[in-house]
Amino acid sequence: MINARELIGSHDVLLVTLDTLRYDVARDALAAGQTPNLRRVLPAGAWERRHSPGSFTYAAHQAFFAGFLPTPARPGKYVRLFAAKFPGSETTGEVTFVFDAPDVVSGLAGCGYRTICIGGVGFFNRLSPLGSVLPDLFQESYWSEELGVTSVTSTERQVELACDRLASLSSSQRVFLFVNISALHQPNCIFAPPATEDSPEMQAAALAYVDRHLPRIFQAMARRAPTLCILTSDHGTAYGEDGYWGHRLAHEVVWTVPYAEFVLPKVAQEAP
Repeated sequence: MINARELIGSHDVLLVTLDTLRYDVARDALAAGQTPNLRRVLPAGAWERRHSPGSFTYAAHQAFFAGFLPTPARPGKYVRLFAAKFPGSETTGEVTFVFDAPDVVSGLAGCGYRTICIGGVGFFNRLSPLGSVLPDLFQESYWSEELGVTSVTSTERQVELACDRLASLSSSQRVFLFVNISALHQPNCIFAPPATEDSPEMQAAALAYVDRHLPRIFQAMARRAPTLCILTSDHGTAYGEDGYWGHRLAHEVVWTVPYAEFVLPKVAQEAP
């Protein structure tokens, strides 16, 4: 397991949530060759199967930011990468970065990190008090309709904004960059015209689109510093399985998510 305690202070941190992405869709798209860029960065070229602590975006992200990332979907006791200082915690270990704050965002800010949120779905849009709760955790937060669920160019716009923000900062400034990728959320059929209904196949098409644009973020991070990367879905969604539709419900396709954590090394800059 990655020793997050050792890395904080010397490494940037990147958290990408692929909103609503099902584990089976991510696994099958990888096997079908639809996500070659993700294959290059995933440990052993595969997604890890995990269980999310929440069945919809708000609940899952509140848990993530409190240090409760998805748990391995197999029996055992597992320590966490991040944890708030909390008496009696059984999942805090020697490799855990422990923060004396209510959330990892402010915990990292207290260690000198610049915290940046690139929003995606409605819980990051600041159009209501509820839509402001999560972005308010960050020193910088961004959202627009071009980054949202109805935009067919959402991921490339999110990546472009993230890269611009990273380029504006000194490489000596440590950064916690969070990006909530919106393209997998409904309506994902917009990425496979003339389809008009969402489905696992449409979500896979959206994921293939996301895969084409994510490498720019990895490249931008690697130019700055070594980076602790976490890629995960916050929850899945049902497309009629056992009569269920959507999420915010307890079903295997909702609580099982793809997950990966790895360290991206800094890339040496070529001389001009």
